[in-house]
Order: sequence, then C-alpha cells, then structure tokens
Amino acid sequence: MDFTLDDLHFLQSASGERLLDQLADADLSDDNALYLITALRKGFSARQVSAAVEMARLRLRAVDKFGDSAARMFFSQSALEQASDPLIRHWRASRAAPTRRVIDACCGIGADALAFTAAGAEVFGLDINPVRIEMARHNAAQCGLTARFEVSDVTTDPRLSKVGSAEMIFFDPARRDLHGARIFDVEQYQPPLSTLLKWDHPSEILVKLSPGVQLEQLQRYGRGAVVFCSVGGDLREAVLSLPAGFSGCDDLRREAVLFDQGRVLEWTRNLDATVSIGTPQAYLCEPDPALIRAGFVQDIAARCGGALLDERIAYFTTDALPVDPDLRAWMKGWRVRDWMPFNVKRIREYCRQHGIGALTVKKRGTAVTPEAIIPQLKLQGDNRATLVLTRCAGAQIAILCDEMPEK
Repeated sequence: MDFTLDDLHFLQSASGERLLDQLADADLSDDNALYLITALRKGFSARQVSAAVEMARLRLRAVDKFGDSAARMFFSQSALEQASDPLIRHWRASRAAPTRRVIDACCGIGADALAFTAAGAEVFGLDINPVRIEMARHNAAQCGLTARFEVSDVTTDPRLSKVGSAEMIFFDPARRDLHGARIFDVEQYQPPLSTLLKWDHPSEILVKLSPGVQLEQLQRYGRGAVVFCSVGGDLREAVLSLPAGFSGCDDLRREAVLFDQGRVLEWTRNLDATVSIGTPQAYLCEPDPALIRAGFVQDIAARCGGALLDERIAYFTTDALPVDPDLRAWMKGWRVRDWMPFNVKRIREYCRQHGIGALTVKKRGTAVTPEAIIPQLKLQGDNRATLVLTRCAGAQIAILCDEMPEK
C-alpha cells in the first residue's frame, strides 16, 4: 500500500504503537491474513488495520538491512528495496567521517543519512516526498540520532549549489520504475543523474547507481571514479565518486570493493596487466562480479598467473589457485576434470562413462541453455559435476568440472 501522512500519524499514536506491538508477535502470513484482519477490525478502521499490518510485514523484511532497529522503524516497500546494504552504507559513512556537513539528496526513509550521522557527520536530508521525510524523521528519533530532514525538490533547491552549505552531497535518485524494474539509463533515474550538473559542484559528490549502469553514460562526469560493490559475491550497487569542482573528461577511474566475511577488500586497476589466451588448465576461475563489472578480469588473471579463455569472456584458467586469502576471496575456482569442443554426443558419452547423474550447468558466451541441453544428455549415475558452456578463442567448448568451487 501507499502510506499517507495520516497513516503515519496513527501508527505514531499510542493506540497505533500498541497495535504494532501486538502485530510484532502475530502470524502475518497470507493464510492467516483474513482471520487477523477480521479480529483487528473490531477495534480499528479498515485503513488503520491495513497500514499496521503492512508496516509490521515490512519491519520483518527489514531485519536483514537494519537489524534489531527495524522493529521500531518506518518503511515503505519501494524505499526498503532501495535502501543500501548495511555493510556498504556503514563503509561509505566511515570513509566520509571527517566530513562535517553532508546533504543527503533524495534521502528517502533516511538509511544512508542515519549511517552518516552515526559516523559523526552533520546531516541534512532532502526528499520531495513528505511521507518519506516523515518516515526519516521517525527513524532518526527511534535510533537516537539527530539528522535533520526537510521536504524539498533537489532539482531546484539552492542549498545544493551554495558554497559552504556542505562538504559532501550524497545523491540517491530512484533507480526502479513504477513496476519495480531496474532502470539502467541514468537519464531515466528520478531525478536524472544530470541533475547534479546544476549544483555548480561546490562539494564532493557521491551518487548511488544501479550496478548495471551503462559506463559510457558516465564519461561526462570525469575526474572521479565509479566503484562497484559486492557483498559476499553478490553485486549490490555502484557508486559514482566525484571531487569538488569536477569537470567532465574521459578518464573516469573504475574500482571494485568486496565485503567478505568481515573483510573489506578494495581493487584498483593494474594498467600493466597483460595475459595470454589459452586452453583450460587445472582450474577454471570466475572473478567476483564487482571485478567483472569494473573490467578487471585481465587484472586478476595476471595476478593469479593465469590465462583468459577468450578476450570477451569473464573466465580465466590457472594451474593452481592462489594461496593469498585476500586474492582468493575475489574469485571462485572449479577443478577441471576434462574439456572438449561443444558437442552434445561427446558430453553425453563422457557423463555416461563417469557415472554422472546430475549436472550444474554454467554458461557464458553461448546461447545454449540448461533447459535445452540437460534432457539431451540422458544422465544416469550417482556422481555429480559442473558443466561449463563457454568459448575458447572464439570456439564453443564444454568444460567438465568438480561439482562445487574450491574454497
């Protein structure tokens, strides 16, 4: 549902708080919804019950991003989906900790604003949506933080271009459409990325981007960096970092950051990295998606002493996996059993000879799908393996590997 200010005012009232406390321990499943709503309607209006049940459900979903604080906070579905991963937002805030004044443009429900505040910054959050501003104020109060929030259109607010108003601007435009689908064109963001060109750039600017952003669209914002962030091997977001007073050029740096088991690993491009094209060796390796999006496949292959299978494919191959645990965290490695030119009959025969009755299929650079090939293989046996369909020097190949990547 779309919350209104009246909904929030009810949920902040004594009776609304008691209702939310009651729902915190209730069965909120769809199967129990009719019974629950019917029971609650004896004491509250239909709108009040709907608002409370929806908020209670959102609080449960928000635990992964906000921990125990989620039980006291306000969310909307779209704002919760767009809220930064907690590891990323706290890392970003800690790096900006020396910054005393931050403007959070399009602050939403205040997730990043609160992280900046907790790190010691003085934060002023702006958003055009009054409901989200009220949620942000509520969330700050519940978390014991003193960030300020105000309804404002960031495309026209003069404070964003006023010298001295902030040392940093964090810009978080909406990157999903009305149906929840990701937007990849930065000029279709709401508001569009080019909005920041109106701000005269008196401050450092950080912009949260879709991880699938089209890099060529960022060249006009040069003299900065685009950072791709991965959490445990899952690409979560991209961040455009621009220094104060930037001007467009074509030397936008690319970087990658990996959050893995308590570690924060950062990777910058090695301009001297060169590797050859080769056939599969003892291991097939897949770089972390942050490295792939940053264009650093050749970098990690060089550091691992490996070779690319194809200059356009994000796999590389090595005789041995790296010993360095930090380097190892940036990749998955499968032990290669055998490989061959792609031919269904040959793959079927190999699986029959080795008693392979179950396959996990991975693919890059081929139109063949798991759904198409698995029935043709007529698998039988107790053994399991991974089948990788890809290219080597332009030719279609199949690689049979151990079932799971080695840690």
